[in-house]
Amino acid sequence: MSAPTAPVRYRDSLGMLPGLCWLLVVTLLLLSSGCAKRSAPAPVERLQINSAQSSRGDIRTDTYLVVRGDTLYSIAFRAGQDFRELARRNQIEAPYIIQPGQQLRMTGSAPAVRQSNRPAQATAVVQPAPVVTRPAPVAPSTQRAQTNPTPPAKSVAPRQQTGYVHNTPAQTPKKTEQNTPTGNRLQWQWPVRGSILARFSHQEHGSKGIKIAGNEGQRINAAAAGQVVYAGNALRGYGNLIIIKHNDDYLSAYAHNSRLLVREQQQVSAGQHIADMGSTEASRTQLHFEIRFRGQSVDPLQFLPK
Repeated sequence: MSAPTAPVRYRDSLGMLPGLCWLLVVTLLLLSSGCAKRSAPAPVERLQINSAQSSRGDIRTDTYLVVRGDTLYSIAFRAGQDFRELARRNQIEAPYIIQPGQQLRMTGSAPAVRQSNRPAQATAVVQPAPVVTRPAPVAPSTQRAQTNPTPPAKSVAPRQQTGYVHNTPAQTPKKTEQNTPTGNRLQWQWPVRGSILARFSHQEHGSKGIKIAGNEGQRINAAAAGQVVYAGNALRGYGNLIIIKHNDDYLSAYAHNSRLLVREQQQVSAGQHIADMGSTEASRTQLHFEIRFRGQSVDPLQFLPK
């Protein structure tokens, strides 16, 4: 009597189960690892963007939307413009208050003043009636006096002058170069003493000022008297920054400070302690110092004493 074959096939199928389980486990592991790899974020490649444009936040657009912390002076500083021209273009009167969300025109000329199209109304001018005056009657004594007029008085020669007066013409004031970038209109002084790390450059992306080396916490002084128009850290690439308005033509800027000791709208004197040197948004401890003439950067070494 031959043995049944069904139990043999059953035992073979049972023997194959461990192999199938292992294959299933390996497949699941591979699928899970693949999903994990796909769920991980793709590597981000950093693009090399122009450092002067990205780090300093220069404004090169036709319009600009004001954000919190902006002032008209800081916007004009970033755009390299004269703050007065920017104010005229946007019809902003002194003291140049702007609000977040306000849109400013950064290019173009100031709008012309609109004139009324209404014709001028003619005003009637009423002439006063003429006043007629009758001469008063002449008294007899007056008539006799007129018939015998008194001789005219003899002219007396002026006394001979023993001295003379020299009439000096008004002196014309000497022409000065006060309205030019090189005019030393202000008494400038060094904000801090130290070695020069970088000089001013006329290149498009060069240094817009000078960099002076120093120590952390070293005293920074105002280079001339004026009013603080910006004190904060909203301008990228400058760190803790102070901007001082000295007059309608000149501004000075002090960047990378560790501590600011003045506030906006504060009047400061030349040589006043305004900040401590630091390295905010800089590779080392330093002072980045700029002078702007009507919005344009000029070489500070032309103004600072030798």
